[in-house]
Formats: sequence, structure tokens, C-alpha cells
Amino acid sequence: MSLNERLTQIQPNAIRAFDAQISDVADILKLTLGEPDFNVPSHIKQAAIDSILADDSHYAPAAGTQALREAAVHFLADRYNLQYDADSQVIVTLGATEGIYDTITAVVNPGDRVLIPAPNFPLYDPTVVLAGGVPTYVDTSATDFLLTPDQLQGAIDTYGDQLVAVVLNYPSNPTGATYTSEQLSALADVLRGTDITVIADEIYSELVYDGQHTSIAQYLPDQTLVLNGVSKSHAMTGYRIGFVVGPTELIRAVGLIHQFAVTSASNPAMAGAAEALGTEAGRQDTLAMKTEYATRRDYLVKALRELGFAIPQPAGAFYVFAQIPDGLAQDDVAFSLALAQEGKVAVIPGSAFGIGGAGYIRLSYAASLADLQTAVARIAAFITD
Repeated sequence: MSLNERLTQIQPNAIRAFDAQISDVADILKLTLGEPDFNVPSHIKQAAIDSILADDSHYAPAAGTQALREAAVHFLADRYNLQYDADSQVIVTLGATEGIYDTITAVVNPGDRVLIPAPNFPLYDPTVVLAGGVPTYVDTSATDFLLTPDQLQGAIDTYGDQLVAVVLNYPSNPTGATYTSEQLSALADVLRGTDITVIADEIYSELVYDGQHTSIAQYLPDQTLVLNGVSKSHAMTGYRIGFVVGPTELIRAVGLIHQFAVTSASNPAMAGAAEALGTEAGRQDTLAMKTEYATRRDYLVKALRELGFAIPQPAGAFYVFAQIPDGLAQDDVAFSLALAQEGKVAVIPGSAFGIGGAGYIRLSYAASLADLQTAVARIAAFITD
């Protein structure tokens, strides 16, 4: 039996693997996966139901329904002042996950390098490997978990034409760090005039608590592919709807990958997403969730700091990336496993996110405030026992 040799170079998703490892622990409280705990708003569900009742059951256009593409364009213009053409510069994907696969596969040839600021969401690396490329990391743990212009220029100087893309995920999973408009402008200045494509994973763009989200596409539109969707902003993880926007030539390449891999997304799911992205009710849904997340973030950061965890202030997403206190075992995998088995709280070891993550744990506050309070009490008992 012959298998793709590149599969030997990748490992199963470390987040899901650890989550599965501790899921059978009795009475465990899980702060592991990045899944909103809210229900999908009723008007969005009704839009999907209406699609089913209208027998909207045939193949959709490969790029997605016209209604959803127009809603995505409206969303980006309204929130972030980005301008795209719904007919030629938008591809609807099965979540941002497919968008990651499509964009990386579209721009990477064997031997090409993709720059990944680390610690990072562990999906970019295996996708680069499967495309025949070389994941190339920059440790950002000493620079507030953000890529700096000097680090970026250093990578360009080192790798030259081998470097074909850079992944920017902000707000970040796992750290919650995000870039200011000034920081993005400075990165764009370094990239402008190169042949490097920016893959901007902005799936958490609506969950920025201190200030407003800015897309690097504002400064570098001709070199940027923006990934977004409704999973995090509208609690629609199971609907599997994301989208990619960018310059026409790049989107044409992304669309080819998408077309051969997927055909098209589900019509009812796209109807729900169009309602989420294209209406004032959809905007208000997100604002309500965002207010609750901010309250949870503030509680969890303060409570964990009081227990001795060092935590960079998360500006967005719904994660806390906490450094294990001095005096405790610093092996984050062993710490997380013991916390699960003995303390009955499940978190993700920081090393699951690669370089710069060792000695940290990631906690998701996509959980009720009551559950977070219980988790903090259990963590306190665990580390003082």
C-alpha cells in the first residue's frame, strides 16, 4: 500500500489529541477547545430553516451563493473598510480551516518557505508540509507574541526568494495578542515590493476588546489573502462557513483548490451565514457575545495572576496564555495532565503550539463565568496542594 510520504512528517492535531486524552476524566471541567458556548441566534437559524423549506437543495456556485458573497463584502467594508468585488474576489469555504488549506496550497511550491510566527495554531505547519513547503518559524515569545518588522526583514534577508508567504493570525490563537494599525503598517512597509503573499487569518477579528481590529489588507491589498468566517463571531462552528478574499489573481488560484476539494458549501449553512454577516441583527449578536467574553477575560486574567501565573494581556479572541508559576514543575504537558487528572480542569499545554509555547498553558474562556470561577478554585487547590 502506497501513502503520501509527506504524511510521515506531520502529527495529528495536538490540541484535539490532548483533549481526547483527558476527556474521560470524571467530573472534568474543560477549558480546552476554541468553541463558543453560545447558541446560534434564532434569526440565523431561521434563515437556514427557510433555505431548507424552500428546497434550496441543489449545488451552489463553487465560490458560494451570491447572497453570502455580497454579505461578506458588506461585512468587510462595514467593519474594516476593506473593498472587494463579490463576483471575483471572494471564495466561500468550509470554515477558515479550509481557507488555510486552500490559500497555502495555492501559493506554495515544493521547497518554498512559509514564515510562521510562533507559538501558533498548529494547522498552518502541516498544511505547508503537505504542499511540499518548509514551515519556517519566528519565536515571538520575547516580543509580546507579535512579529516585529526587524524579525520579518531578518527572515527575508536569510531566505530570499525561498520565502513565498507569511502567516499572520490575529487576534492570535493561542495568545490573544493582536496588532495595532501602526504595527501592521510597519510590517506592510517591509513586505511591500516583495513577492511574498500575506495569509491573514482574521477569524477572531470581531472579538477585539481593547480598540478596533485593523486588517493588514488595508495597507497591502495586492499581496494579502484575508481569511474570516462566522464560527467565532456568531457561534456557528458546526455550520462550517468561512471565506477568503483577496486580489483577483490569487483568488482565482484559491478557487481552483477549493473547487476540486469541496465543490461548494451547504446552501442552508450559507443562508444562515448571509443573515449573520449581512444584517444589523447579526452585528448586534456579535456585540452581545463580545461583551460577555470581555467580562470573562477580565475575571480570568486577574484571578490567574493572583495565583502567580504570568499572563500577557490578551487583546482579543477568547484565550488566556498563562505561564506556569515559578516553583511549580515547568513541563507544561506534565502540568496539564496532572491538572486534568488531579485538579479536574482541562487546559491545553503551551508546547502544543510549537516554539515559544513551552512552560505555558492555554485556557479558553469560551465558557460560562460560573464554570471559570469553578475552574479557578480547582486550579488554586491543585497548585497549593
